[in-house]
Amino acid sequence: MPKLPATRSEAVFADAKPAYTPVQALTEANRCLYCADAPCVQACPTAINIPEFIRKIATGNLRGSARTIFDANIFGMSCARVCPVEVLCVGKCVYNEMDVPPIQIGKLQRYATDAAYADGERFAEAGPDTGKKVALLGGGPASLAAAHELRRQGHACTIFEQGDRLGGLSSSGVAPYKMKADRALEEVEWVLGIGGVELRCGVRVGVDVTVDQLLADFDAVFIGVGLGPDRLFHLDGAELAGIRGAVDWIAEMKTAKVPCEGIQRAIVIGGGNTAVDAVRELLGLGIPEVTMAYRGGEDEMSGYEHEWAAAKVAGARAAFRVQPIAYEGEEGAVRAVRMLRLDAARRPLPGTEHSMPAELVLLAIGQSRLGELFAGVQGVTLDHGKVVVDHDGATQHPKIFAGGDCANGGKEVVNAVAEGKRAAQAIDRLLRGGKAS
Repeated sequence: MPKLPATRSEAVFADAKPAYTPVQALTEANRCLYCADAPCVQACPTAINIPEFIRKIATGNLRGSARTIFDANIFGMSCARVCPVEVLCVGKCVYNEMDVPPIQIGKLQRYATDAAYADGERFAEAGPDTGKKVALLGGGPASLAAAHELRRQGHACTIFEQGDRLGGLSSSGVAPYKMKADRALEEVEWVLGIGGVELRCGVRVGVDVTVDQLLADFDAVFIGVGLGPDRLFHLDGAELAGIRGAVDWIAEMKTAKVPCEGIQRAIVIGGGNTAVDAVRELLGLGIPEVTMAYRGGEDEMSGYEHEWAAAKVAGARAAFRVQPIAYEGEEGAVRAVRMLRLDAARRPLPGTEHSMPAELVLLAIGQSRLGELFAGVQGVTLDHGKVVVDHDGATQHPKIFAGGDCANGGKEVVNAVAEGKRAAQAIDRLLRGGKAS
């Protein structure tokens, strides 16, 4: 995989949640009640045994703590940084019911997994060769987690990725104040360290290789292609320079240097987590005035409340109940967004047209679905562009499985990891002559 330039824009960001010192980790671990029913475990999509790994930190067994984490979630290092723990494990900690600060599970998980990385630890090895081969489409966390689990069972794996880097949104989409791209790529190399995974980058499904070809050459196929390009508004002025999809802009910011010179005002359109991340990142890059423009009210945002609260602390502005109707520009570049106010039912209010000045506009209104790539494949059913699967990731085709954003519509890294691993276990059962589900 090509190296990342040291001058990429994300390099200016500091860690929003600094790592624990040994004393801090020990103190926090000893606060844990080690609940028998552990609601934190129930809230974790990968079902990490949280009380067990915390108890091992408290007793000085860092290696054992990391093993407990990685046995459940091979992406435990990045998930410690990027998981929305406030609404998952930490949000379910019993201390929340007692008006006591919850255990900082994510920071403890980072402490243990970082120690394992620093010591060069590996906790899994490839199983005896079974002679079976699995193709995995997409190089994001779902496919990587599936490949790792399949290699543990001894099956050969080949990952097909259309880009030149693996990692998916872990390397190109995670906010840099949570985890930078180089750390994500280090994790990819660590996961692939199990060996026996062939990589084929620059390969487009449906163009360079078809699913029928893969079904002929492999014993099973896993679809983990994620989501597609940003959705854009087709408004007057949409061709103006300075109007971009937020996901595309974030990927460039994380892997290259984005130009910010001359930008005094930026608008991010949307109210989800991508919009909130983009707002915080624009502010972090020194743009003086950044406004999130959303068609609903503040209480209707799909972005996490704690993330939006941090954005406001950083200086974010907001324009609620507005809808863009055109872009305005001069000399081929955007200079403003023409807006219309909406009522509580999101209906346009006549006579409320106004311009919001901006030299950069990022659209965070969702991404296209890549399930359509498989529309003609027998046994693959789509639901609004998502690949339909059962709990184990199986489609109606006996050899095709799927997981991650292409199947769940766009969730967290931890969900993709859980779905990839679960599908791999179903594939293993199939390849050994049993039933996948």
